[in-house]
Amino acid sequence: MTRESMDYDVVIVGGGPSGLAAAIRLKQLAASEHREVSVCLLEKGAEIGAHILSGAVIDPKGLSELIPDWQAQGAPLDTPVTEDRFMVLTTDKAYRIPNALLPRLMDNHGNYIASLGNVCRWLGTQAEALGVEIYPGFAAAEVLFDERGAVAGVATGDVGIAKDGSHKPDYQPGMELRAKYTLFAEGCRGSLSQELMKRFNLRDGVDPQKYGIGLKELWQVEPSRHRKGLVVHSQGWPLDSRTGGGSFLYHYGENLVAVGFVVHLNYENPHLSPYDEFQRFKTHPAIRDTFAGGKRLAYGARAINEGGLQSVPKLAFPGGALVGCAAGFLNVPRIKGSHNAMKTGMLAAEAAFAALGTGRAHDALDDYDASWRTSWVYADLWKVRNVKPGLKWGMWAGTIHGGFHMWMNDLGLGALVPWTLRHGKPDSETLKPAARCRASTIRNTTARSRSTSSRRCSCRTRTTKRTSRRT
Repeated sequence: MTRESMDYDVVIVGGGPSGLAAAIRLKQLAASEHREVSVCLLEKGAEIGAHILSGAVIDPKGLSELIPDWQAQGAPLDTPVTEDRFMVLTTDKAYRIPNALLPRLMDNHGNYIASLGNVCRWLGTQAEALGVEIYPGFAAAEVLFDERGAVAGVATGDVGIAKDGSHKPDYQPGMELRAKYTLFAEGCRGSLSQELMKRFNLRDGVDPQKYGIGLKELWQVEPSRHRKGLVVHSQGWPLDSRTGGGSFLYHYGENLVAVGFVVHLNYENPHLSPYDEFQRFKTHPAIRDTFAGGKRLAYGARAINEGGLQSVPKLAFPGGALVGCAAGFLNVPRIKGSHNAMKTGMLAAEAAFAALGTGRAHDALDDYDASWRTSWVYADLWKVRNVKPGLKWGMWAGTIHGGFHMWMNDLGLGALVPWTLRHGKPDSETLKPAARCRASTIRNTTARSRSTSSRRCSCRTRTTKRTSRRT
C-alpha cells in the first residue's frame, strides 16, 4: 500500500522547548519579511506537554528572546524563586553551604519555578496562532532520504500490524512528511537522532555523551509545610562519594512541591537502584517533614544528557539539524537546559529561514553549527565544562575543582583555568561485573532510613528488611 505524503518547507520532530521555539521563530521571521513558510511539528505525546515532566526551575533568557512580552501574553511562569538553599547530606544531618560561597551562576534569583509541561502547552498555542501545523499523537518512526542521501523528511509509524508482522484488517501505512529541512528535537537519546549521528558521523572528534537518570515526583503538601518560591538542592547521602548525583525540591503553585533525584549513569556497582536511592533520600530528617500529610500526584523519570560542551556533536547534516537535548545542551551543575534548548531551536530556525530565502534545500545548515558557538549557549556550557568530568575524582575533589573553575569564570578570570577535562569512556563501560560487587540493601524498619555501608563495589552484604511505609 502506497503511503500518502505531505510537503512542507520545514518539519520539526518533537514538541518540547527546542522544537516549539524553532517553529515559532520560523513563523516570526516569515511574518517579518512577508513570506510564506510552511511548518509542521510532530509530537508523539497525546498532546503538547504530555511527555514533559512537571516541575522545573526555568531560566527565562531563551523565552525572553523568543517572546519578549511573555508575561503580558500569559506564560505560566508565576512563581519566581525567592530563596535558594544548597545542602550536603550525611546519614542523619544536613549542612547548608552559605550562598556567598556558591558561584554566581548557581544563583536562581530571576528564575521561575513552573511546570515545564504547562509552559510547552502555552508555547504550542503560540505556535498554532502563528500558523504552525501541530500533530500530536504521531511519532516519527522513520527518516526519509533522497537519492543523494540527504534527509528529505520523516514518516510516521504504520498502524494495524499484528504481533507476527502481518497486516490486520485495520492496517494503515504511515504518512510521509517531506520537507526541505527537517529539525530533530526529540530530546535525550531520540531514536532518529541516534540514527542520524551514526549515518553522518556527527560524533566524530567529540567525547562520548554522558547520561543521568532523573526521577521526579509531584506532591501536594500541607499548606503549613509549603514555602512558595523555595529551591533546595543537595549532594551526598544516600549516594557515596564516588557516585555522582543529587536532589532538588521546588516549592511552587498552590502547595505543590516537585521533588527529584538524579543519579549519574557512570556508577560502578550494577546493584545500585536509582529508584530505591530516591525513596531513601525522602526519608532523610531534613527532607521527610516536607511530605508529612501530603499526597503524591504524579511521578516519572527521564534520561538526561550530562556530557556538556565536550560531548556536543556536529549539529547540521544534509537536509536537517539536531536541536535541544537531541544534541545535549544541559548545564549540569545548574540542572537547567530549557533555555539553551530554546536558543538552539531559534538558531536552527534562523539558519533554515535564511537558506529557504535563497532557494536552498536538503543541504547542510552550516551557519547553525557556527552560530551556536558564538552564542550565549556556548558561553553557558564553557563556564561549567569541567564540573562533570571532574567528578571522576570523587564528590569532594570534583565539587571543589568544579566550583573553583566556575568562580574563576564568574570573576572574568577564565584565562587562568584554560584546561578542559575529557570524559573518557562511555557510561556503559564503567560498570564492574556484578560478581565483583556486593548488593547493597536497605534496612528501613522505622520512618528513618539508615545507611551503614558504602555503595561502592566490594561493599559488604547487609540483610534487607522493609516495612510498607508509603511515600
